[in-house]
Amino acid sequence: MSTRESAVAGAFYPADRASIEKMFVHFNSVLESHLKDKNLLKLKSRAIIVPHAGYIYSGFTANVAYRLLKNSGIKKVVVIGPSHRVYLEGVSISDYDSFHTPMGKIPIDRELVAKLKAKFHLRLHEEAHHEHSTEVQVPFLQEYLPNITIVELVYGKEDPKHLAQIIEYLLEDPTVGIVISTDLSHYYSLEEAKRLDSICLEAVATEDVTLLHKGCEACGKIGVEAMLIAAKEKGLKPLILDYRTSADTSGDRSQVVGYMSVAF
Repeated sequence: MSTRESAVAGAFYPADRASIEKMFVHFNSVLESHLKDKNLLKLKSRAIIVPHAGYIYSGFTANVAYRLLKNSGIKKVVVIGPSHRVYLEGVSISDYDSFHTPMGKIPIDRELVAKLKAKFHLRLHEEAHHEHSTEVQVPFLQEYLPNITIVELVYGKEDPKHLAQIIEYLLEDPTVGIVISTDLSHYYSLEEAKRLDSICLEAVATEDVTLLHKGCEACGKIGVEAMLIAAKEKGLKPLILDYRTSADTSGDRSQVVGYMSVAF
C-alpha cells in the first residue's frame, strides 16, 4: 500500500491530532461568537477556495469554507494547489493508495485517479507531492468529512483553461467536491497588501478573469482562474466568506500575507 506521507506536520500545522482538533474548536468558537448571520453556516457548497499558510495565520479563514463544504453531502474531494517546492509543467496527480496526516489515513480515490489519468493524461511527479498548499487542507477534510476519499492535484506551469476542463468534468458528478488552494499577496505593507488583494477579491466576486491579471498576486492564481472559468460554465456564484492578513495574528504590518476563503 503506497502512502502520501505528510511533509509539513509540525510546521504549518500541529504534529498531533489533539492539537489540531483544539485549533478547530477555537476557530469555531470564534466564528460562532462573532458571526452576524447564523444562516451562513447552513449554506451548502461543494466548491471552495481556501488559503494554505500556517494554521495560526490562515486556519480560521479556511475553516469558514470547510464548514460549508461539510454540508454538501459529497463523497469525494479533489484538492488542487500550486507547487511551491519544485518546478513542474502541467498537473501531477496523487497516484497513491492513501494520504497520511496526524489525523490518520484517508483513502485516495483510486478509481477517480484512474479516470483523470486517462482522460486528461495526468501522471505522478513524486517530488511535487511534498506540497504544503494541498497538504494543509487534508486535516480539515478529515475533521469535517471523515468518510470521504480524496485526490490531490498539484500544478506548476499550466494553462488555466485546461485545469478548468478538469474542474468542469469533476463537477459533473454531484458527489465530488473541489478545494482550490491559494494565498494572496506576499510580504507587502498592510496597506499595499490590501490594495493588491482587493483586486483578487473583486475578480472572484465578479467572476472577472481579466481583472485577475491586473494586479492580483495570488500564488495559486492559475487555480483561481480555472475555478472562475468552471464556475461561469456551470452557473455557480461566488460568495466571499472571509478575508484577512497575517497582521491580524502577528501584529506585523510591514510584511504581510493575504488570505481569503470563498464558496461557490
